[in-house]
Amino acid sequence: YEVDEKKRTVGVLEPGIEKVEDYLGIDNLYESANTPLISFLNNSIKALALFKRDSDYVVMNDEVMIVDEHTGRILVGRRYNEGIHQAIEAKEGVPVKAENQTLATVTLQNYFRLYDKLSGMTGTAETEAAEFMSTYQLGVVAIPTNKPMIRKDQSDLVYKNEPAKFAQVVEDIAKRHESGQPVLVGTVSVEKSEYLSRLLAKKGIKHEVLNAKNHAREAEIVARAGRLGAVTVATNMAGRGTDIMLGGNAEFLAVQEMKAKGLDPVETPDEYEAEWDAVYQSTRDHVSEEAEKVVAAGGLYVLGTERHESRRIDNQLRGRSGRQGDPGESRFYLSLTDDLMRLFQSGAAEAILSRTNFPDDVAIESGMVSRAIKSAQSQVEARNAELRKNVLKYDDVLNRQREAIYSDRRHILEGDDIADRVQHFIEDAISTLIDDHTGTGHTESWDFDALWTELKTLYPVSLTIDEVVAESGSKGKVTPEVLKREIISDARIAYQKREESLGEAAMRELERRVVLQVVDRRWRDHLYEMDYLKDGIGLRAMAQRDPLIEYQREGYQMFQQMMGQIKEESVGYLYNLEVEVRRADGENAAEVEAKGLSIAPVEGQRLQYSAANDAGEVEVRNERGQVQQAATSRARQAAASAPAAPVAPTPPAVRGAFGQRTDGEAPAPAAQQPLNRAQRRAADKKK
Repeated sequence: YEVDEKKRTVGVLEPGIEKVEDYLGIDNLYESANTPLISFLNNSIKALALFKRDSDYVVMNDEVMIVDEHTGRILVGRRYNEGIHQAIEAKEGVPVKAENQTLATVTLQNYFRLYDKLSGMTGTAETEAAEFMSTYQLGVVAIPTNKPMIRKDQSDLVYKNEPAKFAQVVEDIAKRHESGQPVLVGTVSVEKSEYLSRLLAKKGIKHEVLNAKNHAREAEIVARAGRLGAVTVATNMAGRGTDIMLGGNAEFLAVQEMKAKGLDPVETPDEYEAEWDAVYQSTRDHVSEEAEKVVAAGGLYVLGTERHESRRIDNQLRGRSGRQGDPGESRFYLSLTDDLMRLFQSGAAEAILSRTNFPDDVAIESGMVSRAIKSAQSQVEARNAELRKNVLKYDDVLNRQREAIYSDRRHILEGDDIADRVQHFIEDAISTLIDDHTGTGHTESWDFDALWTELKTLYPVSLTIDEVVAESGSKGKVTPEVLKREIISDARIAYQKREESLGEAAMRELERRVVLQVVDRRWRDHLYEMDYLKDGIGLRAMAQRDPLIEYQREGYQMFQQMMGQIKEESVGYLYNLEVEVRRADGENAAEVEAKGLSIAPVEGQRLQYSAANDAGEVEVRNERGQVQQAATSRARQAAASAPAAPVAPTPPAVRGAFGQRTDGEAPAPAAQQPLNRAQRRAADKKK
């Protein structure tokens, strides 16, 4: 196989394909039956070659946890999608968990745009001023420092290879440590921080390591990082720079002192209060003395072991030193084999190496090296900015769909009456079905039986094919418009009867709950499909088509398709769900209970509904329309053994599978239950 680390892609070569086919005992890996194996293979190679332990992720408590490349923090609960996380779990030999399903998604850019007013404050925004303006229309203003900056930023030292670089880093740390100057060492990954820690331990230098693995001791390590002779090795972790005080953090050290004395603010509050002032004053005096010694030694020395992909993060690391007018110093140690140079300036690095015969432990100082490093960082920043811009372009397409769906959800959740919308759902669902069956060919060739079979899965049809044909005069004169008019009229009456049976309050509640659940489930599936569409849409460029335009066009088609599915599925459930209604005494509100409907959806729970098959028998189907054999046989047995009820007045009847009465009561008179076309139309007009 081949790997492109810069583009983060992998490809299987012919010998690799043959090896896999032999290993699995199959003739052709690319047959349709073997399609899942291809993604498993690609994911396995990606997990092996592109995702590095203690850099992209860490393994803790038998779990693979992602490390954010920008903040250096563990992203608890986050998992890679499309099977990548499972491949990494298999690689590391930890339990493989099921893939997460995305319930909702939004990019940071569109999330921030939801606010009416936007502003921010950071020490490193100036390098990204153009992007702030283009994305958020925000200007960047540089505010001068409170006290003059006296930190010395030394020029970079570049070595031939990584071992030589780290050997010099350890020597520099040892020299500073001996003079009492506190040192903060910045590394780009957990792996590198642990490697440097081993080198320092070998040299006998006492130090602390702060990375994503031991962030629990973060406050303690940071509070001590400015003390005399302290050495702290840290990965780039966001939000921890302000606490490094020269001489140490007096308040934190006082709390530690109180703890050492066995005093606790919760368990021994009185003794704690009595001791606090004296301990704090003593600690503060000690810290002030130590701070003077640290200032005399040159302040905090920040040592970077590698350039980050963004100048912004380098500036953040440098900015840990020389705060509030304190003295300080910073320097970066680099090598020509660092990831940044290897991926983005490999040609320049090779040219420099071939021209120079420096010993490994001598730093290379040349304008060409400095320019190559700056160029590499500029390339990465430009690439990342372009990626963010691209992500935003694609998310803008999804954002319009998101706004439409969430607007609908909000109306339903706020208790708005959606009865009118449900009537439109019925009309649209029936119209779509009729269009599908009558779109092609002459009237004589239309398959009315197939149409009626599908209609029966949607609602309890009381209209017959013969009635429609008789109304039109002959089969050849039946038009789609006639079919729509007659069937929609029939469906409305069936819905009216359903509402009379359940009661108006119960029907409104059922409408809200059914539509909400169907919208949520279909939106989840839609997000998954849009994700797949986005992954492969780049290939359209090979056909000389703009991938973004194609994504907009196909995304719109998929959205329309989803809306059609929401309408059809909602209508099917509203007509066919078996519902039990509990009415509260003296209140209009009604509590609705239906199989598969719950206020808080439980994992693994699915909606089911029953409807007629071709032979008119009861069939129970799941959300995907598949027949559930066990539930179907139970429903048929229940229907067969249902006893006949007396004709005497009874409480409101419970609806059966098709909205029909299940208590055996005699049919209502013709005026209340119209059966022929004229009576149906008259009833419809009255409504």
